[in-house]
Amino acid sequence: MPRVSFEHITKTYGQVPVLKDLNLAIDDGDFLVLLGPSGCGKTTLLNLLAGLLDVTDGRIMIGERDVTDIDPKDRGLAMVFQSYALYPTKTVYGNLKFGLSASKLPKDEVERRIAWAAKLLQIEPLLDRKPAHLSGGQRQRVAIGRALVKNVGVFLFDEPLSNLDAKLRTEMRLEIKKLHDTLSTTIVYVTHDQIEAMTMATKIAVMNGGVIQQFGTPDEIYEQPANLFVAGFIGSPAMNLRQARLAIAGGKSEVVFASGVRFDVSDYHFMSPPADSAAVILGLRPEHFAVGAGTPADSAGMFEVPVQYAERTGPDASAYFKFEDAFLALRVDPDIAAALKPGQQVPIRYLKGKAHLFDAQTGQRM
Repeated sequence: MPRVSFEHITKTYGQVPVLKDLNLAIDDGDFLVLLGPSGCGKTTLLNLLAGLLDVTDGRIMIGERDVTDIDPKDRGLAMVFQSYALYPTKTVYGNLKFGLSASKLPKDEVERRIAWAAKLLQIEPLLDRKPAHLSGGQRQRVAIGRALVKNVGVFLFDEPLSNLDAKLRTEMRLEIKKLHDTLSTTIVYVTHDQIEAMTMATKIAVMNGGVIQQFGTPDEIYEQPANLFVAGFIGSPAMNLRQARLAIAGGKSEVVFASGVRFDVSDYHFMSPPADSAAVILGLRPEHFAVGAGTPADSAGMFEVPVQYAERTGPDASAYFKFEDAFLALRVDPDIAAALKPGQQVPIRYLKGKAHLFDAQTGQRM
């Protein structure tokens, strides 16, 4: 499978920049997810790769070929659109065949590819139906099949699951991931859904404002967020981010809040030596709290806070506490959540070795 690279890509509409000197390399066989909020430039980047938009500056390489100015049909790509884009007057068979109509392939090769894709996606019984008689999940399988029959090295997916209900999204996530594992193709996938990104990707590029904020594996993105944007965007409930100051003395490092609450961060791996009294943002993942006094030896910080409210979602639960002038989100056991009452003072603690520190001025990880 070919390597895909974006080199110093800029895209503007008039005087409005959409992508800003963007560099990104996608290795052979990677499942890359472009993840970010609406308007961050992820779909624009995908459309530049597909050839549906013109690059303002920079170049796009697929393997050893510069495809920046090459027609979409000659780039060796196949794309699955958010809206499925199936031909309503054609059957499933006709939709699968249409993408091959200009390929001048032998008839038996066309039939072989259609049969192969239909079997792989389990849509063989649907070949004589038209899109109007298919469910959302079936239409999405047909759209994927139409891309598969082209037998290309790179597949592009533009938010393909956004029109499906929650159950179907889960099923199709598994189908697409299984497809990637089976074919070992290079996939570039656009979504704003972090669950899709974290469960499917081998690599994630988190985007905001036309800039890649962080590039890495799902575990790297989650465990070592590069800046405040990534820290706040990845995770549900979102990471708790609170302003504080560093206090460094006698080989011990602490984070001190305005209320006087202190967190021990002596085991934190700083990227460069920190300064005493530096303004910081402390990031605390909701799942790294524990309710109850516990053992001080395993805690970076312990304090009592009043309950605001709790949410139960079957096997999971979240609780929200008032801390200084904001809410503090915790993931808790559902039984604990059921026992919490609004206004109740509850002791909570944060586990050692789990804190994240960011420079309050730059927003970058310390």
